[in-house]
Amino acid sequence: MADRSTYLLVDGENIDATLGVSVLGRRPQPEERPRWNKLLEYTEAAWDQPVKGLFFLAVAGDLPASFVQALLAMGYRPVPLRGEGKVVDIAIQRTAEALLERDADVMLVSHDNDFTPQMQDLAQDEGRRLGIVGFGEFMANGLRDVPGMEFFDLEYDIAAFKSRLPRVRVIEIDEFDPFEFI
Repeated sequence: MADRSTYLLVDGENIDATLGVSVLGRRPQPEERPRWNKLLEYTEAAWDQPVKGLFFLAVAGDLPASFVQALLAMGYRPVPLRGEGKVVDIAIQRTAEALLERDADVMLVSHDNDFTPQMQDLAQDEGRRLGIVGFGEFMANGLRDVPGMEFFDLEYDIAAFKSRLPRVRVIEIDEFDPFEFI
């Protein structure tokens, strides 16, 4: 492993909302949610270096203790937040800005265009790798346009789900398998 590390910034709310509203059309059942441990494992293997997973959570009431314990057991550092506005977005933006001072790579798990300015700033360092994880068809155009950004699909690349999701996507003809449709 290299001395360098990757910061994995997870916007769990965004992924959950996209999965529920845009992919499933309903609230996801627990077994339909991503296996977050697969994301950590994939990230470490893909970039061949240690990963520091930060999982940002908005907490309105009590701390979701069982979920936090599960995140800790997987190797994430939960970041529970409370306050006015989009606290998860604010915290991820501040973290990305702080990472400008670190010699580290950054992988963002979100579809949200609100992070584009910070990712563009991080892209100014030519030695830094940047990645974005989510569902490709719902990725914000601003994030797609960040120079050097690598894209990872949560389902197809990372295999973070136990079963196939009902997604409609453009298929490269070389990847087309008619048995998926008949």
